[in-house]
Amino acid sequence: MLQPIKQSFRFAMFSVVMLVFIFIIVFYFPNASVDDEGQSIFVPTGTTFVEFKEMIKPHIKSSTTFSLAAIAKRFDTPRAGHFRIKPSMGNQQIINTLRSGNTPIQVVFNNQQTVEHLAGRVAEQLEIDSLTLLNEIKSERFSTDVKLSSDELLSLFLPNSYEMYWNISVADFCDRMRVENERFWDAYREEKRKKLNLSRAEVISLAAIVNEESKKVDERPRVAGVYLNRLRKGMKLQADPTVVYAMKRKSNNFDLVVRRVLYKDLQINSPYNTYRKRGLPPGPITMPDVSSIDAVLNAESHNYLYFVADPNKVGYHLFASTYKQHLANRDIYIRWLNKSRIMR
Repeated sequence: MLQPIKQSFRFAMFSVVMLVFIFIIVFYFPNASVDDEGQSIFVPTGTTFVEFKEMIKPHIKSSTTFSLAAIAKRFDTPRAGHFRIKPSMGNQQIINTLRSGNTPIQVVFNNQQTVEHLAGRVAEQLEIDSLTLLNEIKSERFSTDVKLSSDELLSLFLPNSYEMYWNISVADFCDRMRVENERFWDAYREEKRKKLNLSRAEVISLAAIVNEESKKVDERPRVAGVYLNRLRKGMKLQADPTVVYAMKRKSNNFDLVVRRVLYKDLQINSPYNTYRKRGLPPGPITMPDVSSIDAVLNAESHNYLYFVADPNKVGYHLFASTYKQHLANRDIYIRWLNKSRIMR
């Protein structure tokens, strides 16, 4: 009589041990098939569980145990977002991460020349569709809210690295950019801006020209000073980068490379051509670096009205207070261009 009882007990114990073992394997045994740095998984909005299983399949060791754990934990509706799977994770941790571990990413943009380029660059990094974002930015509602003309809209977006969720909505992205812009224009910068008697958008437009004229951060305040002097005197800015931008817009080729602006180029009919139009262009010709914006706000005080590239100091310029002096500097530069056979 005792023998059958002992056998039943042993069988029951064995069953319990097996159940515990299976439980551990299904929920806690490492099931991630990723390297030591982990793996990012981007889950688009509206992804079904079947689609998600195919998506995660390359990054787990056992689809069977994952499916069992998902059934037990009632995980049948994946959340959209960016999730990080680590090598030590079992199904329990993986599923918990997928439920509540949406991890922000760094979104970077700079040097975009139009809002179209900006929308494309952002869409490369987020779930956002570029056309949907562009339509929102260019909508009458948004431009009215930010008090910017269609040509000035690019000035709202400041080049930087921003932490945000991969599945952020278009509306939330635009709101975030508006908040970041307000944060940038702190009391110190606002005081500087008001002294220049320029709007925020005008500061950005001038900074964009400075940004393209000089890649030397230490020279940018001097270049900014030249343009501010010209603005105060009512002179045309005559900035070559605005001509190049006008050429790009006219040809609809923003990859166009122009190493030498010719006299005929100065005649192009465009509101961005500051050889023909007085004052600042209607909007920025690029997204300027913060250093260029601060160069305008902290422009060097001097009497220079002209400058031309210095062939003896690559990246820098020769400055002049008089047109006669400028012509002498210009001759030096033109001789160098011709000697270097730079015709276009």
